[in-house]
Amino acid sequence: MGGLPEFFLFRGPERIYASGPWNGVVLTGVQNLNAEGYTFKVVSNAEETYYAYYVSDPSALSRLILDGATGQLQNCTAYAAANISGGVSHGCVVWGVDLLDMRQYPVVVQDVYIRLARFEIDALKAAANSQRPKRNVAIPVVATIFGVLLMVAVACCYFLRTKAITKRQTGMPPSTRGDVFPLGVRKHSALSTAQDRQLNESRMSSEKDLELPLFDLEVILAATDNFSADSKIGQGGFGPVYMAKLEDGQEVAVKRLSKKSVQGVVEFKNEVKLIAKLQHRNLVRLLGCCIDDQERMLVYEFMHNNSLDTFIFDEGKRKLLGWKNRFEIILGIARGLLYLHEDSRVRIIHRDLKASNVLLDKNMIPKISDFGIARMFGGDQTTAYTTKVIGTYGYMSPEYAMDGVFSMKSDIYSFGVLVLEIVTGKKNRGFYDDELDLSLLGCSWKLWKEGRTADLLDEAMAGSIDYSVVLRCIQVALLCVEVHPKNRPLMSSVVMMLSSENATLPEPNEPGVNIGRSTDTDYSQTHTGTIFTGDAMNDR
Repeated sequence: MGGLPEFFLFRGPERIYASGPWNGVVLTGVQNLNAEGYTFKVVSNAEETYYAYYVSDPSALSRLILDGATGQLQNCTAYAAANISGGVSHGCVVWGVDLLDMRQYPVVVQDVYIRLARFEIDALKAAANSQRPKRNVAIPVVATIFGVLLMVAVACCYFLRTKAITKRQTGMPPSTRGDVFPLGVRKHSALSTAQDRQLNESRMSSEKDLELPLFDLEVILAATDNFSADSKIGQGGFGPVYMAKLEDGQEVAVKRLSKKSVQGVVEFKNEVKLIAKLQHRNLVRLLGCCIDDQERMLVYEFMHNNSLDTFIFDEGKRKLLGWKNRFEIILGIARGLLYLHEDSRVRIIHRDLKASNVLLDKNMIPKISDFGIARMFGGDQTTAYTTKVIGTYGYMSPEYAMDGVFSMKSDIYSFGVLVLEIVTGKKNRGFYDDELDLSLLGCSWKLWKEGRTADLLDEAMAGSIDYSVVLRCIQVALLCVEVHPKNRPLMSSVVMMLSSENATLPEPNEPGVNIGRSTDTDYSQTHTGTIFTGDAMNDR
């Protein structure tokens, strides 16, 4: 530099600008820098050498442009300049090459001014204009597609609804079409429009409340051939059971509750709502119900093999049930009862578990049915009392039959009786051994104590028999029928003992008292006259 400071700009190894030496007043290579409104400063010492200029007027925008005479920056189509006189520093920063990055800071900043060549501005405008029509076109196209899809969906819903109504009316007798209400109430010519509307609203409210389909009475009549004798498949204390075939071909079982039942509509609905909440492989599934004046009916899935009692107590059919089938039936009933007691959303005490209330599907899978006198326990409730003992003698526990006290242990007693009936093929009520002067329970306990459990097996049973499993079933059954409820196991323990070959089983005590020795036909007071409630007070 010859002792005087001078500034250069380089592009790679090529020097493209020289300011000329500083003469103490100006840089000799750029004489115009001494214009008014600017103050220039050159610092040169052992530590640093730099050049700076200050704009006297902070509002003025300044820039430094290198022209061709002093080494112009060639091919420069754009530049950016920032006024740095905003209280932080003074001067101007100029970019003559690509502007790669910009950031916005929340503190004191400077404005940036960008100058573009005309052709670049035109290119940017053309790009913006080419994109705008696409957005304008996309919005109406999307709206049109959405509108078409909405119209198609509405049309499909209307078509399906109309088809369902037409199909439903087609399956009814011609004389009743147009006169049928959803609850099976016939339309009277004197009914006003307000009354019609009230009936429809009542039906809609009931269906929503029950969370189950409500069948029209006319549909049930058509499906059962007007409750013909040929359609009847069973009879219980609650009333007859009919096999029905709906218009879509589905086979169902219809329980027609006795008109003499004291159960009202509210109580009936409570029962239906309770059963509808129970979902288990070993519980019969409720499909719907029908309420029409005095008629109250439950519609269940149809069980092709009827009830368990029609097999184990029938001289011909009992031969069809080998030990493997019988053991699977015992396990299925145990799992269904475990669900009612411990695994369902509400604790249910069945109170009428017996062979005729266990149905068998086409695969011989057992399903517990008939919840007409069941009770729901709430919270930590374990025991309840009633002055109206309802159930089936021979299956009732001693404390329930004598004192009206029932609990989960009452069902477990009934289960124990049922297991012994499945193993022996004999009814508990009506069985009496004149030689031993014992009932079925007493006889089973005596033979077990003597190590003669094999004598209890049904002689009609064919096929191979695992006697260790038979012994385990009989021992579990005897544990379930102990006289003191506290000594009976819970169903969770029962299932474990039945399923595990290595389970250690306690010794059973003498079974509870068997009610009666009558050989008459099994008598059941079962009916749907009991309200489902969690109340532990009397069942009145």
